[in-house]
Amino acid sequence: MKTLARIALAMVLLAVAACAGPRVRRDAGQAADPALMAAQVARERALAADSAWSLKGRLGVSDGKDAGSGSLDWSQDGDAFRFRVHAPVTGKTWELAGDRDHAVLHGLHAMPVDARDAATLLARELGWQVPVAQLSAWARGMRAPGPATIRFGERGLPALIEQDGWRVEYLAYDLSLDPPLPMRVFARRGVCKVRLAIREWNTE
Repeated sequence: MKTLARIALAMVLLAVAACAGPRVRRDAGQAADPALMAAQVARERALAADSAWSLKGRLGVSDGKDAGSGSLDWSQDGDAFRFRVHAPVTGKTWELAGDRDHAVLHGLHAMPVDARDAATLLARELGWQVPVAQLSAWARGMRAPGPATIRFGERGLPALIEQDGWRVEYLAYDLSLDPPLPMRVFARRGVCKVRLAIREWNTE
């Protein structure tokens, strides 16, 4: 039964991938252009000043063997986060909540389980390799703290961020927002993949 559920989840993940659009080319934009970097720094400052935000969409995760996906309702307020995922294939809904020092997972087992951080908890309980702390920056087209390289697309928005061994590609933006925010994000490190297909942003 567990194997059948994993196969079904993999099929849903492939469907999410199919609607994600073409991948960004490696030569997109110029990472060293001073004007583009200055605009990115200003954009990141503006986004960092708005520490409370939420999004709705779909999340897909794969490690080369197993896959999982579902609808995603993610809210962030500074370091505090709430990550609610509903997997229609299994009918399960689980919620991950916490901050930089602690994380609790509800709904996967009869009782809540916790760990020192969200990434450790997801890896232990679901086998998912999701860099939750960095993803809160990458999801908005920002570099997470620490060294990173960045390439830009035609509109001067990030097309690729490489950081902590992850390659984060931006396949679409909502240009009606100010500043624009990503709608399709594909992060990969080795065989591990994380996809975000964002339907709605709320930054108020």
